[in-house]
Amino acid sequence: MARPDLGMCFDRSFPPAAVVEFAERLETGGVPQLWVIEDCFFTAGISLAATALARTERLHVGLGILPAVARNPAVTAMELATLAGLAPGRVIAGIGHGVQEWMGQMGARTPSPLSTLEEVITVVRMLLCGERVSYDGREVHLHDVLLAQPPAQAPPVLAGVRGPKSMAMAGRVADGVVLAEGAGPGYVRAALHQAAPGGDFRVSVFSALCIETDRHAAYRWMAPVVAGWLSSPNPAIDAHPHAAELRQCFAQGGEAAVRQMPREWWLHLGAIGTFDDALEHIMLLSEAGAHDVALFPAPELAVARNQIDDVAGLQAAVRTQ
Repeated sequence: MARPDLGMCFDRSFPPAAVVEFAERLETGGVPQLWVIEDCFFTAGISLAATALARTERLHVGLGILPAVARNPAVTAMELATLAGLAPGRVIAGIGHGVQEWMGQMGARTPSPLSTLEEVITVVRMLLCGERVSYDGREVHLHDVLLAQPPAQAPPVLAGVRGPKSMAMAGRVADGVVLAEGAGPGYVRAALHQAAPGGDFRVSVFSALCIETDRHAAYRWMAPVVAGWLSSPNPAIDAHPHAAELRQCFAQGGEAAVRQMPREWWLHLGAIGTFDDALEHIMLLSEAGAHDVALFPAPELAVARNQIDDVAGLQAAVRTQ
């Protein structure tokens, strides 16, 4: 069985300068990946990625997730080509719809987020492959654009999407998908089924990380987060093997009931519980078809710093499986 590469997410709320410490410690600890989070209006993914790549030699850096309409796609391709030139083979690009409320705040909201994302990913990949692009789509319009310095090795471009129509789009035009926190093995399988890719297709998963000696302590910490996932439509929860019971449990007992959920239910929600529970969650994702698992730390910087060692320990354990 193929073993997944692990990574750690750099939360949007962390001070930019901290990315140096995270990148260097992850590389020293043998962790293959760091994913920088770009959400409006926090820190910018491209500059964080450039910093992390410049301070390391082997670490792969993922961008999760660049909003498709926040930059002109020619500029997005130019930025990604520059990163790939700085660190060949070490860049993973994630592009998504963007939160529509945020896009509206910038005057960049599009009538059709799905078709716009398809157009953006299509032309970005063409440009990264060194093609001269003229494109007249619904939202994307380029005339005779050619990157002067396309990368020798084009980075994979993954779609950060959720629903079945978006997954099908990703299967048509992207190199893979990035699945957000809450994704379990059922969601990985559903994504692959919905994407129905014709060739190699990469599934990268963001997974919440909370390890405690007493798994019930981890459940107490994470119950409010899971309650948030259960409070709104969520394809990842829909794909959980106990989705109906999960929702009923929360509807009847709120966070208190979430804290008491069986271990099996938690295993399909995140790397939550003991170290062995977290490892089992990761291996379940791998068995379902995940190539990479990026662990999402606590939002408190001091806690997240301590969790770097947890991620390194999990990566070492994965290699022995």
